[in-house]
Amino acid sequence: MKAWFDTIRPKTLPLAVAIILTGSALAQWHGTLNWSVTLLCLLTATLLQIVSNFANDYGDYQKGSDTAERIGPLRGIQQGQMTATQLRNGLMAVCVASFISGASLIALAYETTQDLIAFAILGVLAILAAITYTVGKKPYGYLGLGDISVFLFFGLLAVCGTYYLQAHSLDWSIFLPAAACGFLSTAVLNINNLRDIEQDRKAGKNTLIVRIGAENGRIYHCILLSSAVLCYAIFAIVHKPLLLIIIAIIAVLLAKHARFVYQQKDPMALRPMLGKMSMLALVSTVLFSLGLLIL
Repeated sequence: MKAWFDTIRPKTLPLAVAIILTGSALAQWHGTLNWSVTLLCLLTATLLQIVSNFANDYGDYQKGSDTAERIGPLRGIQQGQMTATQLRNGLMAVCVASFISGASLIALAYETTQDLIAFAILGVLAILAAITYTVGKKPYGYLGLGDISVFLFFGLLAVCGTYYLQAHSLDWSIFLPAAACGFLSTAVLNINNLRDIEQDRKAGKNTLIVRIGAENGRIYHCILLSSAVLCYAIFAIVHKPLLLIIIAIIAVLLAKHARFVYQQKDPMALRPMLGKMSMLALVSTVLFSLGLLIL
């Protein structure tokens, strides 16, 4: 059970909460919050995050990317606590669960045939994107495209999709907090890639950080966090200037984290930062959502 729990990577799951919370808070702001839709969005997003984590471990194991040299915590499959077949079966089971949850969500929330078709396609693409990150002959995670996928699926599409399924409309300004979530989610992936840069390079896993180098990767991390704050700030200036007080608090929290990451040259120092960055993403979205609804 501990091996399966570790493979789920609970430290990454706050991302699912963060993106759904943002989309639902925006829906409540427009008076269209639907708790049933919110809960199903949360379940689906969490399952998709677990699909991604399972697939990542399975794909990296098949390609020999995760070894005993790994700086991050060793997974169950690396320690021999589960076989590749067991992990593959677990991956398939979670894929089925996420498909059922997503289908239930669409069935509950759609209003038009266009909605039904569009979200059905997006749901299938989300599952495929989670799997093919490291699984397959040419996984895009090994080509340095993981950041784009995370930004889209754990940012723009997740937040805008959650909002649309409750409001059944989409305003341009919704893309600002959605992009902020995308940048924060990408920052979580970036911490993982910064930490594992040497091992990934040896294994031929050409993540964006392997391609641009650790020094540029640390600068990139600061840009991601700054971009999230900028998106929040623009939204606040346009719609609710008082929200800038909350954005300032978020900026301070993220700046402290960015400073630490930028100054640390030793990948070992980044080991606890994955969970902390994930929690920072959650805290930032909670603060933004509360400010949006209260101020």
